[in-house]
Amino acid sequence: MTPSLISAESLSGLLFLGFIGITLFGALVATGAKRLIRSVAGLALCFLGVAGLYYYLASPFLALMQLLIYVGAVCVTIIFAVMLAETSENKRVVRRNPSAMALAIIASAGLVWALVTLAFKTEWKSFQAPDASGSIEKIGQSLLTTYNFSFELISVVLLVAIVGSLVLARSGRSKT
Repeated sequence: MTPSLISAESLSGLLFLGFIGITLFGALVATGAKRLIRSVAGLALCFLGVAGLYYYLASPFLALMQLLIYVGAVCVTIIFAVMLAETSENKRVVRRNPSAMALAIIASAGLVWALVTLAFKTEWKSFQAPDASGSIEKIGQSLLTTYNFSFELISVVLLVAIVGSLVLARSGRSKT
C-alpha cells in the first residue's frame, strides 16, 4: 500500500508548514522593511501565522485571543500611531551597521542551532487533544480565577501598546 499525497496527515502537515511559512515570512517583512508601516503589516502577518499555529495545536481560544489582542488591538494601534506620526519627510533610508548585522546573524544562527539540537534530542510524546467541552462561561471563569495573571498581563500589553502609539504620534507631530 503506497501512501497517498492527499491523506489527512499529509494535508495536516502541509497546513502546519504553511502556518510556519506565514509566520517566518511575516517576521522577515517586519524586520527587513524600510518603511515602518510595512514592518507593522509584517508583524500583523506574523501574528496571524502564530494564531494559525495555536489553532492547529488544538487551542482555538488562544488563537482567537491572538487575533483579537495582537492583530486586532496592538497592530491596529501601532498602525494608527505610524499614520499619525509618519510624514513624507521621514522616508529616509536607514543605514545599517554591518558589524551589528553580522553579530545578529551569528546570534540567530546560534539560537537556531540550539533549538534544532534541542528538538532532535527531546523525546516527543504523542499529543492527546484535550476534550473540547469548554464553554465561554468556563473560559471566562478560568480567566478570572486560574489564569488571572495572564489576563492582567494582556491588559499590560495593551496599555504598553497604547502608550507607545501615543508617544510615536506625539513625536511625529513635533517634527512637522
